[in-house]
Amino acid sequence: MKHPKITPFILLIAAICVMAGCKKKDMSMKMNDPHNIKGVISYQRDFPDNNDTQLAAARAIGVKPFNKAEDATKIKQFKQIESNEHFTLDNLTHSVPYVVPQAAKLIDDIAVNFLDSLANKGLNPYRIIITSVTRSQEQQQQLSKSNINATVNSTHCYGTTFDISWKRFEQVADKDGRPMQEVGADTLKMVLSEVLRDARLAKRCYIKYERKQGCFHITARG
Repeated sequence: MKHPKITPFILLIAAICVMAGCKKKDMSMKMNDPHNIKGVISYQRDFPDNNDTQLAAARAIGVKPFNKAEDATKIKQFKQIESNEHFTLDNLTHSVPYVVPQAAKLIDDIAVNFLDSLANKGLNPYRIIITSVTRSQEQQQQLSKSNINATVNSTHCYGTTFDISWKRFEQVADKDGRPMQEVGADTLKMVLSEVLRDARLAKRCYIKYERKQGCFHITARG
């Protein structure tokens, strides 16, 4: 039996095909495999801590309210926070990115635990978004003029309090560049509520579910 002659051209084509196969990028969509997503029984019941409760904690571990936003940089107890691989800091219009150490640690832990929880539940990764942090008295007064829910005597003035959106989350891009199947905001809210419930039950914070403002209002505890 006569075998076909293998020419250098055929060998070259074969080599190119092998190389192309090795370098071909998997562009299939990275899918979710959701499981064990329970959330909490009631957002309002599980996160009921009102302003008076949170204010007592804020006064116990927080700083003295300061007048202007620029004064925050002079307060030694403060730690500056910024967007990182675990959470995203929103565009702050009425607050400054400074908090006491207990609040800074709490933000990091909530963000990390949220990402871990998503992975454990078979969901693609998302970052929480911090929408408001510490306010000067001037900022709080300005906000109270346009927001009827903003009290002048706010826990945000003590460097202990921050808001996490339950409406918006930031999707984490796949490291290999694959398209990611999106996770709905309602599902992400449920997972976040589980993480926050655990933090509250561990007596690390007080939490108020803000329906109209679209956030969880959180004050660190000592």
